[in-house]
Amino acid sequence: MRLLGGVAITLLLGGCVSFSQDGGLSVAQNVAYTELNKDVGKITNEAEAVGAQQQVEALLRRPLTPDAAVQIAFLKNRGLQAAFNDLGVSEASYVQASLPPSPRVVLGRSGLLGGSSFEIERQLLIGLYELATLPQRSAVAQQQFRAAQFRTAEAVLALGAEARRQYYRAIAANQRVAFMQQALATAETASELAKQLGETGALNKLEQAREHAFYQEIGAQLAQARIDQKVERERLIRQLGLWGRDINFSLPGSLPPLPSRLASQKDVESEALSRRVDLQALRNDLNAVAGQYSLDVVNSVVSDIELVEGSSFGKNKIITEEGEVEIEKEKGRTRGIEAAFTIPIFDFGETTRRGAQEAYMAAANRLAERAVNVRSEAREAYVVYRGKHDLARHYQSRVLPLQKRIQDEALLQYSGMLVDVSQLIIDARTRILSNVDAINARRDFWIASTDLKAALVGGLAGGGASGGETTTAAAGGEAAAGGGH
Repeated sequence: MRLLGGVAITLLLGGCVSFSQDGGLSVAQNVAYTELNKDVGKITNEAEAVGAQQQVEALLRRPLTPDAAVQIAFLKNRGLQAAFNDLGVSEASYVQASLPPSPRVVLGRSGLLGGSSFEIERQLLIGLYELATLPQRSAVAQQQFRAAQFRTAEAVLALGAEARRQYYRAIAANQRVAFMQQALATAETASELAKQLGETGALNKLEQAREHAFYQEIGAQLAQARIDQKVERERLIRQLGLWGRDINFSLPGSLPPLPSRLASQKDVESEALSRRVDLQALRNDLNAVAGQYSLDVVNSVVSDIELVEGSSFGKNKIITEEGEVEIEKEKGRTRGIEAAFTIPIFDFGETTRRGAQEAYMAAANRLAERAVNVRSEAREAYVVYRGKHDLARHYQSRVLPLQKRIQDEALLQYSGMLVDVSQLIIDARTRILSNVDAINARRDFWIASTDLKAALVGGLAGGGASGGETTTAAAGGEAAAGGGH
């Protein structure tokens, strides 16, 4: 027992990993603050939930801004909280892997059936092999946990990016409705005027019908715009994780103006390679696979080695020739080492080594593929960002002023009876389409700006710079999809 006590003291002196105060969220919190200037936290009790709700209510008292939308999503989105819970599971696995092997107690009693002789055996066993490989197993678990931390950070960035994208979609839908309402009011006035002119005989029935049809057409477009407005708002509500009275928040009436200065293209590839959190997760995955590779090779030969300390007690009744009963007692102590080996009759460990090698190479190739894709995603995001800005600026400075000028001239000529109502309607339709396209172009620029940020730090929806629906990634602790240097 002194020997076992010495082993136990050695294990304790080796030190064990303890649970972190923040549940492993330090990486996600640093990324959120550094890249987005936002706070994230795990809600674990009612007091924290009440505090988060108070923050949300304070942000919702004013018209929602893009930054406020992201912060609300970080506070209220339950999918993100589930990712934090998954990270806690990964941390528990890491802590468990760092603990020394627990001693095993074996108790046994044996004897002849119906007889008076029996033997009691007691053993205390400690796995020396598990103890010897503890540092390596702990290192593998640490790499898996680090990968889970970066995946949680990626989930934070992905939610923040999609909340911002959906915010711009909702604002654009509001702006389209407002413009179509103005167009409908103008068309209604023109339709009423056409009716009055028709009653006086100044406008024939064909031109009257054209004016009325144009008014009805604008009404149908407004109805569709209102449907789109409600759909985009509901999608934003889901991203923010709101319900009840909180969904009655207000949004600005128009998109933000285009920025006067754009981000430069300098070293977007290298910046993405150094900052992308998904690459850092895959690097930790690869390190975990490499450590597991060595363990698998050893496991293919040695199954287990145990330190044994035990005692036995036996009692036996013997009847002598004189008919007397004698009781013999036996006591003994055992101490030693038991080793279990795999006899490689059919497999000399080649299958295990080959499987581990292939797993490592698969992890390395996945990381190499991701690194190539990250470079391309950064270049693509920047091209889209610049292109969308130029397109939105073109509509704002060229197309819309020309359409306004055409409308003014057409009205003058129509008043002077130089053009008929059909030409006026054609010009009005073109102007409406141009204004809607201008709104969409500005929306697409702000989405492209969000995608560029995500391409540099992580959080691209669907692995590309096109936006769209996203799901919160689970921060599992397994080294499943690897990567490479």
